Amino acid sequence: MTQYTVLIIHNDEIMQKLMENTSDTETYRFHQAENGLGGLSFFYAGHPDIVLLDLALPDMDGMEVLKMIRQESGTPVIIVTSKTEEAVMVEALDCGADDYVAKSCHAEELMARIRAALRHREDQRPVKDDTFRMDYLEIDFEKRKVYVHGKQVHLTPVEYKILILMVTNKGKVLTNSYIQQEIWGNDDTGDYRRLRVFMANVRKKIGDQTAHSRFIRTEIGVGYRFADE
Repeated sequence: MTQYTVLIIHNDEIMQKLMENTSDTETYRFHQAENGLGGLSFFYAGHPDIVLLDLALPDMDGMEVLKMIRQESGTPVIIVTSKTEEAVMVEALDCGADDYVAKSCHAEELMARIRAALRHREDQRPVKDDTFRMDYLEIDFEKRKVYVHGKQVHLTPVEYKILILMVTNKGKVLTNSYIQQEIWGNDDTGDYRRLRVFMANVRKKIGDQTAHSRFIRTEIGVGYRFADE
């Protein structure tokens, strides 16, 4: 049986909540670091499978910890913090966070997000071909690289997952709920702010911002659809 190492950086409340409510100790092994430097030290040496990161660290800015992790790997990082301002959330997502939850969330919800992040850690190739091409957009599935007008563009792990999900289902209308369920393991019914932020970033990076979108079409009140031709 695979055992996953979950690194929790600083958040005592979350550590206690998970330890009290998670009986599946054969699958998950939790390790806590009290500050940013300790967390980075364990990350580099212990190679955890997923990181739960508090932004309010006693020794350094949590955003800097996130950036340093992203410089090294695509290991899933879930921000767990009391900072729920939209600007902070957007910054964390832009810096490469896979998910963002409040400290007040229940242990069951957090574990669902952890499972979803681990499930999507390695993207499966969505089509038999190694490369997807449409107009000026090209995706190399083998190397997990995206090109626009022949130039490589950088997508965060979550942005790449969303783009691949859309391409895999091109021509189909995907509801907001379905997309969030596939990417994060929950649908947050009625609140799709997080999805809109990520979708806007994906569109911007692939040059798809015009009112008459070439690739990702908005189905008002329903979700999104990737062009099929």
